Amino acid sequence: MAKGYWVTVYHSVSNPTAFAEYGKLATTAIQARGGRFLVRGMPSKVYEEGAKERVVIIEFASVADAVSTMESPEYQAAKKVLGNSVKRDIRIVEGA
Repeated sequence: MAKGYWVTVYHSVSNPTAFAEYGKLATTAIQARGGRFLVRGMPSKVYEEGAKERVVIIEFASVADAVSTMESPEYQAAKKVLGNSVKRDIRIVEGA
């Protein structure tokens, strides 16, 4: 079974306090469901039309595990704390 990857690119953060609280809650929810953070930070270098914005990549045992984590009550509670404090895009992709 191929692993699942949760890829997030942040475009802006308007409330750093809410973002920090979300980070604590989301990390707990993600790790409790087997998620492993591979990347958390700013890109070292960008090419083509890439933006120098925060990137997070989380590995799961499967796409189904990544999706169930995203839809879990624990993660949704973290997301509620975040509110409209960020602009980001999230993708869940299957590993090669």
